[in-house]
Amino acid sequence: MTVNKQNYKEEFIECRPGCGACCIVISISSPIPGMPNGKPAGTPCIHLSADGLCSIFGQAGRPAVCSGFKAERAICGKNREEAIKNLARLEGLNYKNLHFKNQLPGV
Repeated sequence: MTVNKQNYKEEFIECRPGCGACCIVISISSPIPGMPNGKPAGTPCIHLSADGLCSIFGQAGRPAVCSGFKAERAICGKNREEAIKNLARLEGLNYKNLHFKNQLPGV
């Protein structure tokens, strides 16, 4: 995703309940409870619940990258599928090859 930085303005939005795109697509290099080596991009976090929520939200063991992530219209798009596609592009993943996308609620 190319962003024209001259015209770019951050537009933070509320997270969509049950989306979980960031918990699936982004890579996390720091330890996560139960995932001491973090997780690769495109792998759902073990703490992503069936209803698309983080089961360790607000807890001390939650990685800084997770708590620092802010939902933003340019990344999260209009719906969960757009969020997954945008994040996959940023991670260098091919959305069409992501096997999880049809296995999770709301997709």
